[in-house]
Amino acid sequence: MRRLLAAAAAALSAAAIVALPVPASAAPSPLPDFDFSACPAPPANADPGTWRCEAFVSQGILTIGGREIPLGEMRLTFSEGKVNGEYAQVFGELRHAPARIRDTFGATLQLKYGGYSDFLSNDERRGELDLYAVLRHPLLPKGCTVGSLDAPLHSIVKDDPAVPFEVISQNPTTVKFGVVDTRLALPGTSGCGRLAPVADHLLDLPSPSGKNTFTQVTYVQFKPL
Repeated sequence: MRRLLAAAAAALSAAAIVALPVPASAAPSPLPDFDFSACPAPPANADPGTWRCEAFVSQGILTIGGREIPLGEMRLTFSEGKVNGEYAQVFGELRHAPARIRDTFGATLQLKYGGYSDFLSNDERRGELDLYAVLRHPLLPKGCTVGSLDAPLHSIVKDDPAVPFEVISQNPTTVKFGVVDTRLALPGTSGCGRLAPVADHLLDLPSPSGKNTFTQVTYVQFKPL
């Protein structure tokens, strides 16, 4: 079995200063462009004047065991406010372009929304989000995923001390912070057909909670609705 996995994995991969006396101040990082086009409208019974849309632009890294996968840019929108005096929220959209997985010569991973979110922060976490990941490679069948809509990955993110909360602008309100999920559990692949053992082998799946890390550096801009 080990020889088969190694051979199949190989086939899958092949297919696809001078110091200044006074240091100059570092230029601030340019802000990303924020897109509010996917903001969901407040519900019909929303309390007037309480709703706003939040547009997230994040750079993420998923580490599975010892394998680090730079995810690139992720964009997310949702709206929040009050209904009959109680907090409410409506998810908008998650956008993520396929991210290349190193050392696989063409395999990519793309995050998709898994059907549940809760962005009301508390003392224990910044938010929760259900996800699944689509795997693509010329040798993999369509529908090859890690997690699914029926059995999504459940990510609970906490503040990352390495990237403290920072107010970038008051007008429009724009903030920056980091979050991290160190408890994310990753199952074996599904829908990958006869190459499922190969896909699992390449990504070291399944990988239990405690062996994976999902980190994000996020900019958020707010827009009243």
